[in-house]
Amino acid sequence: MENSQNSQNFEPNNNFSFQDSIRVTDAVIQSVTANRNESLVTISYNDCPACRAQTQVTLVVNRTTDIRNENGRNIPARELEPGMIIDAAFSRNMTRSIPPQAQAFQIRVKNSNPNFVTTVGRILEVNTRGQFILTISNGNPANTIRFNVTPETRILDPIGRSISLSNLIPGLRVRVEHAIFMTLSLPPQTTAFTIRVIR
Repeated sequence: MENSQNSQNFEPNNNFSFQDSIRVTDAVIQSVTANRNESLVTISYNDCPACRAQTQVTLVVNRTTDIRNENGRNIPARELEPGMIIDAAFSRNMTRSIPPQAQAFQIRVKNSNPNFVTTVGRILEVNTRGQFILTISNGNPANTIRFNVTPETRILDPIGRSISLSNLIPGLRVRVEHAIFMTLSLPPQTTAFTIRVIR
């Protein structure tokens, strides 16, 4: 969602020009993966308000990325968490991967309290290779959702102990805290923040 009116949300930065960047507002962080030199921050945002379509892009965040919290204070990438609402400016040059990757220039945290919704359902499939589960709610195939599991996803047994994805099996009833936005695919997909087995 390119919007020149949103440029006041960002301060000038010698590392890039706004003409060479894409700027999005109210994006939701879906996942954060960090290594020694950079972090990969996958976000979802609405670039078509009339059609409710969600776009995903993975931001490559490194030392040149200007990251600030709600108070305007510089923060490190490790403080970014799934569910946060951000504004972002990133390069128009993207990889052909799915989702595409682009260098992040600036990130402004607007709401650091992770936003999520909760879905209760039964597991239809556990895919440890693809790192996802499929659930169905109320026995209705139309309520099937694919929950993608990231390194930050917490998976808990009924008494709150941490378990691995391989401990989950079809038929288990789970409560999933997940991102608000879902893809328009069939079944819809979203990122799981917490998966808890319930009795």
